[in-house]
Amino acid sequence: MAREIERKFLVTDRSYRSLARGNYYKQGYFNCMGAGVRVRIADNKAHLNIKGPTKGNERAEFEYEIPMNDAEYMMEHLVQWPLIEKHRYIIDYKGFTWEVDEFHGENEGLVVAEIELDKTGQQFPKPPWIGKEVTEDPRYYNANLFKNPYSGWTDR
Repeated sequence: MAREIERKFLVTDRSYRSLARGNYYKQGYFNCMGAGVRVRIADNKAHLNIKGPTKGNERAEFEYEIPMNDAEYMMEHLVQWPLIEKHRYIIDYKGFTWEVDEFHGENEGLVVAEIELDKTGQQFPKPPWIGKEVTEDPRYYNANLFKNPYSGWTDR
């Protein structure tokens, strides 16, 4: 079984933009109990992704490439709205890969950085634009942002 070990942080400034080109992502979530099931279109590829419940900073994860026509149909007819829209920047920093997501639409203004690790407790250097850790705050999970968009938060 595939495992994802991920830490998530708020971003303090936009200096990361000079380090990478952003790609546009659009994803929608299916109504599933206990698992995050989404379809994602990024550039010219489409994927179906299933994530199990998060325990600390770890969870089961499965991802499969699917035909673009299938993904477009699912986005239009099967997923819940609003969609999650964002630009993702991939940045290598001191031997580690960071993904920085700038959200759009209902989540405009939210910018988070994620790092995937090989094992729980693994040490890593933090780039200067990394702020507060939000790994264990479920409001920041993409699967929750379509249900409770950032634009509606009163306690940011």
